[in-house]
Amino acid sequence: MVSRDEERLRAKDINRQQEAEQNMDGEERESVEQASRLSARLIYEVIRRDGADEMTRPKTSLVFSGLAAGILISFSVLGEAILQVGLPDTAWRPLVESFGYTLGFLLVIMGRMQLFTENTITTVLPLTSQPCKEYFYLTGRLWAIVLTANVIGAFIAAAFMAYTGAFGPDIQMALTEISEKAILHPPLEGFAKAIPAGVIVAAIVWMLPTVPQGGFLLIFTFTWLIAAGGFTHIIAGSVEMAYLVLTGVIGWAESLRFFFPVLLGNVFGGTAVFTLITWAQVAAEVDE
Repeated sequence: MVSRDEERLRAKDINRQQEAEQNMDGEERESVEQASRLSARLIYEVIRRDGADEMTRPKTSLVFSGLAAGILISFSVLGEAILQVGLPDTAWRPLVESFGYTLGFLLVIMGRMQLFTENTITTVLPLTSQPCKEYFYLTGRLWAIVLTANVIGAFIAAAFMAYTGAFGPDIQMALTEISEKAILHPPLEGFAKAIPAGVIVAAIVWMLPTVPQGGFLLIFTFTWLIAAGGFTHIIAGSVEMAYLVLTGVIGWAESLRFFFPVLLGNVFGGTAVFTLITWAQVAAEVDE
């Protein structure tokens, strides 16, 4: 039960807020609105609407956006290789080298291109609020198109790095070393390493509406964490996988032992762990 004293205090507080708002001009009101933290419910709604829009985009738009993302994510692998070549062989080199991993993600996420792991949250949130056959079909359609386009783009980028001679022997050697370290794991270990990466990418998508100026520092920090922590991302990893296949280091069977466990781990981390838990915290508010 709320006491009369508490009711009076609440009424006074409401009156003060109303008086303060009346005394503010337009610019001051706008400043307050910009400084106010977005609630979890509002973040959910922003991403849900974005996901609903993405699901209804034409196939050609999804294909070319996915291809671009698969190609540009290769700058994550290339950035690591360039830093590795330029840094001394010390205990701290992997931490600094991991900054290169952020480059591809910055290009893709800030460029609003279709990256498969972003869609483990973006297109799933509309399903949580309205689970129906149409949304299941649209989500499956988008996932299939974007994943395929991302992987094809990754192979195009890997072929360029492997065959054109654009990069010297030192960069080629670093690319091989980085790729082997990233993907040559037993399937269960690959699955486990992919879960945190899926969670991190979904968390980036969740936090982006709350930060101004496109979230450069947010993307930079958390994608660095993926590399520094030794976690595995299916699309950046597909560039590494493709490079090793095209240079003859591994065969197709070995590439598939990497691909499917990491794909499942990213989806599990992004959807089952992060997205569904996030939905649980706002479900009661959304249903009101």
